[in-house]
Amino acid sequence: MKDMRVLVDANVLLDYLLDREPFVQAARQVLYLCSIKKIHGSIAAHSIVNIFYILRKKYSSAQRKEILHNLCQTVTIVSIDSYRIYSALEDESFNDIEDYLQMKCAEAFPADYIVTRNCADFSASPIPAIEPGAFLALYAQED
Repeated sequence: MKDMRVLVDANVLLDYLLDREPFVQAARQVLYLCSIKKIHGSIAAHSIVNIFYILRKKYSSAQRKEILHNLCQTVTIVSIDSYRIYSALEDESFNDIEDYLQMKCAEAFPADYIVTRNCADFSASPIPAIEPGAFLALYAQED
């Protein structure tokens, strides 16, 4: 399982950063595995912008920048480009452009799994979506 590659969805990152119960513990464990390089973690570049905005009610701008800087040192940032954006706007199989971009970033990484709490949003994804707890159980089985 050393070569496992995952894209961590923004909702899991927010569970961790905002201590959202009952999800924070599983999110923390996934990110810990990324930080110690037991798995190769990635996030979509646009997640940084979204998270910076969402964290504004709890943290100052300087605090948010530091938090995100630390996060970026833990995972690989996968960029979005005009091709991915146009694809998202044209693809009828995804209703949510943000989820589509997450999936395209997972493909580009390339990820084995998208770790998310919204697996149903990725039913059309060629990369399987898995909830953090289920991913951790799978990781424990294969480690």
